[in-house]
Amino acid sequence: MSYKIKFDHFFSYSFSLDCAIFGYKDGKIHVLLIKRAMEPFSGEWAIPGDLVYPDEDLPDAASRILTELTKLEGVDLHQGQTFGNPGRHPQGRVITCAYFALVRIDDLKAEADSWAEEVMWAPLNEVPNLAFDHREIVMSTYEDLKKKLHSEPICFNLLPEKFALNEMQQLYEYAYDVEMDKANFRKKIKSIPLVTLNEKQKNVKHRPAKLFRFDEERYKQLVEEENYLFRM
Repeated sequence: MSYKIKFDHFFSYSFSLDCAIFGYKDGKIHVLLIKRAMEPFSGEWAIPGDLVYPDEDLPDAASRILTELTKLEGVDLHQGQTFGNPGRHPQGRVITCAYFALVRIDDLKAEADSWAEEVMWAPLNEVPNLAFDHREIVMSTYEDLKKKLHSEPICFNLLPEKFALNEMQQLYEYAYDVEMDKANFRKKIKSIPLVTLNEKQKNVKHRPAKLFRFDEERYKQLVEEENYLFRM
C-alpha cells in the first residue's frame, strides 16, 4: 500500500505504561488488578496503567502510576515488552510498555486510589476479562518470568523469607502446571544456596517441615565466580 503521511502524524501518538505486579500466596501466583472508575472500560478490571507525562522518564512514570493507583511505594519495577497494536486503545493510537515486579504479597498492602475503584490479587488461572489488551500483557510478561524461573532463583522474590521446600516445589509446580517428584525436585535445586534454619513450620495441620532461607550473598558470590548453574 502506498500513501502519504504528514510529518505531524508521527507526533500525534500517546505513550502509556502498564504495571504487571506478580505475587505468591496460598500456593498460587497472583497478579494485582484494579477496577477502573473512568472511561474507557469504566467498571472493568485492568492492571495498573496510565499515560506518561511529556517530561517524565519511564522508570519514574512507572513508579508514579503504581503509587497513584494502588498506594504501593518502593516496588522494584523492571521494564518488559512493548505493545503497540494500532487498535489496542479505543480512543486513539496508544503505545504501551509493560513494567513488572515480583513481590511477596504479605509484605505489601495495596489500596485503591485515584481513579481506581477497587484492587484485588487474582490467581493467574482465575484472571477475569481485562480492559484493553491487558490479558495479553499479563500472560506475555508471565511467560518471560517463567523463562527466568527456569534458570534463575527469582522465586525467592515470591516466597516468604523463611520457607519449607515443599512451598518452593509447589511454586514451581504451579508456574509450570506440572507435578514433580519430591526426590527429583530436591536433586535439581542442589545448586541453589540455601541456609537450613533451626526452625520448623508453625500452625500447620500436617507434620511441621524444616524452614530454609535463600543465601543471597552466597548466590552473588557464585555468580561473580561464574560457578553457578541452575536448570529446572
